[in-house]
Amino acid sequence: MEQSAVNYVSMPPEWAPHERTWMSFPPPNDTFGAEGSATLRRARIAWTAVANTIARYEPVTVVASSNDAATAAEMLGSDIEILEAPLDDAWMRDSGPTFVHGTDDQLVAVNWIFNGWGAQSWAAWEHDAQLGHFVSEQAGTPTSDSPLVNEGGAFHVDGKGTVLLTDTVQLDPDRNPNATKASVENEIHAQLGTNHAVWLPRGLTRDYDGFGTRGHVDIVASFTEPGSVLLHRQDNPDHPDHEVSKQLRHTLEQAVDAQGQPLKIIDVPAPSILQDDEGWVDYSYINHYVANDVVVLCAFDDPDADARAADILAEAYPGRTIELVEARDIFAFGGGIHCITQQQPQRPGKPD
Repeated sequence: MEQSAVNYVSMPPEWAPHERTWMSFPPPNDTFGAEGSATLRRARIAWTAVANTIARYEPVTVVASSNDAATAAEMLGSDIEILEAPLDDAWMRDSGPTFVHGTDDQLVAVNWIFNGWGAQSWAAWEHDAQLGHFVSEQAGTPTSDSPLVNEGGAFHVDGKGTVLLTDTVQLDPDRNPNATKASVENEIHAQLGTNHAVWLPRGLTRDYDGFGTRGHVDIVASFTEPGSVLLHRQDNPDHPDHEVSKQLRHTLEQAVDAQGQPLKIIDVPAPSILQDDEGWVDYSYINHYVANDVVVLCAFDDPDADARAADILAEAYPGRTIELVEARDIFAFGGGIHCITQQQPQRPGKPD
């Protein structure tokens, strides 16, 4: 894998000012269920709640399949822009582009190769593999096509040169069979403007079940400012992620940021719910979304734990409103609030 010739400044961190948020509207498929099913209705209600929450703080654009556009307009309301394009699924973080600041006061959309989270047997990606180009065109940005199979939920940047990655994602043989850490870092740094990678060994246990991503970082760790990392912590020793979260903490304790400084680790305890009908849950407050003046935080009908997480994130993101949005249905379909959103930063040089 050769380094791409790109000319950007950098990828702004998620907490930098946004121009808008992009989302997809759940289509009927094997994940959400057939048209008219109760499960598809549940998914659309959950996605709509997130979109409407964000829309109180910044513009939101939702991509919907042509057959679903009327339903999307009815459910989402007039404050949200709807664009039509073919979709396989509704995880905009992963199938959409990654926006970075470019030269000449422009945005550039990085278009990773998307292959259904490692060409998994249950996934379809014919249409979603084209979504990066569609969103880039609609946003009026040039596109940089990367040779790396990658997803937006598989990395997190601090805006000062550091990026979090996961061994089991970027080095997944079903994603990048010939990749090495060096080749991945070359491409990631070229596309995002980073210069230092912190590799986590794995993700949460549920993420390796039949319908997982095989280790996305955005459910276990995220930066809140340069040098500070929120980390998922499972305190119940019966849950397999109890040991996983200790392993991840050990890795981060040994790491430094791009400036060579130790990371400040902020533990965010998991909710008390341990299992659902499918087994051990991966409920995590790390999978939140930071938009203009707000943090949209997953809620799990666990009042004490939800409130504790809200307090931790309020301290981590001072000056932002914390909006708790019910997320159990999103997790039931395989992701969280961060997974269904993608930020489009303000263009370079534009005043806040």
